[in-house]
Amino acid sequence: MIGRLSGTLLEKNPPQIVVEAGGVGYEVEVPMSTFYNLPASGERVVLLTHLVVREDAHLLYGFGTDAERRAFRQLLKISGVGARIALSVLSGMSVVELVEAVAAQESGRLVKVPGIGRKTAERLLLELKGKLGDGVSGIAINRPRPVASDVMTALLALGYSDREAQLAVKQLPEGLSISESIRQALKSLAKS
Repeated sequence: MIGRLSGTLLEKNPPQIVVEAGGVGYEVEVPMSTFYNLPASGERVVLLTHLVVREDAHLLYGFGTDAERRAFRQLLKISGVGARIALSVLSGMSVVELVEAVAAQESGRLVKVPGIGRKTAERLLLELKGKLGDGVSGIAINRPRPVASDVMTALLALGYSDREAQLAVKQLPEGLSISESIRQALKSLAKS
């Protein structure tokens, strides 16, 4: 199994790139979230990889973060979801957005991803529930996350159920800092 690939980025043709390592050019398919964060051609790149061996091909998939690769592997475990659909999901939304959609059971967010219909989205939500929670840590995000999302993550990490955390977050007033929001959410949960 090829778990990591380090070398020179030769070509960028989304979603495929070519990385030269040890004199060999590896064709690697990457989600768009990884693609947008790649260096310029000719520069050094390091990718975490997942090798899919099929009867007719050996396909290498690359990821910029461990969280992306873990989410990809979780998606592959779902019946009827292949590497193409898993790559499409990770190209259409970040891992954080996927975790949030699963936690909130929002199939509408998944249906917006090309190739994902209503039934597939519902199956993804059902089968991923509780399996992506630890995938949020260590993710580099280019935009600030909303306070509600951080509060949800904190409450879930403390052992509260999705329903309890959502109810507590809905009761929070706007404009609070993350720490103050968590403090108030914990107070409201203690009262109930």
